[in-house]
Amino acid sequence: MKWFVLYTKSRFEKKVADRLRNIGYEVYCPLVERSSKWSDRTKIVTDPLFKSYVFVRHASNPKTEVMNVPGVVQYLYWLGKPAIVKQHEIDTIEEWLNMGEVEDCMITSMSPGDRIKVKKGLLKGKDGVIKEINGDSVKLILSSLGCTVVIKTLSLA
Repeated sequence: MKWFVLYTKSRFEKKVADRLRNIGYEVYCPLVERSSKWSDRTKIVTDPLFKSYVFVRHASNPKTEVMNVPGVVQYLYWLGKPAIVKQHEIDTIEEWLNMGEVEDCMITSMSPGDRIKVKKGLLKGKDGVIKEINGDSVKLILSSLGCTVVIKTLSLA
């Protein structure tokens, strides 16, 4: 049994997860609580950690039954194949959520030549250009420092 990533319609993550559970699939839709403010009140709401993504576990791929669930758009692909998430990566996400260390997360695709700004850590605020992507690492050119760094990323494959 492998974990696959499904791309869903916007704001359909919880509905898709419930529908898949109802037909017998193991599903993981990590949720985070956040404070949302309206003009008349503030309320704690529960949102998916990964906007428009749900993890589903099954033996073979792709499953036609999964694709027929309302709200499912497609599988997330990595290097031309449906992305497979390792169990230890799912466990790590759960651990982070249990420790309260994750507030928000966004999945984006990166390509060589893309300009990025480092948001956290020792290099916070530095601009860089992606030179190459090699498996689970990214080579980033930081011209302001006159160097190239290699950054390990969380791999979905």
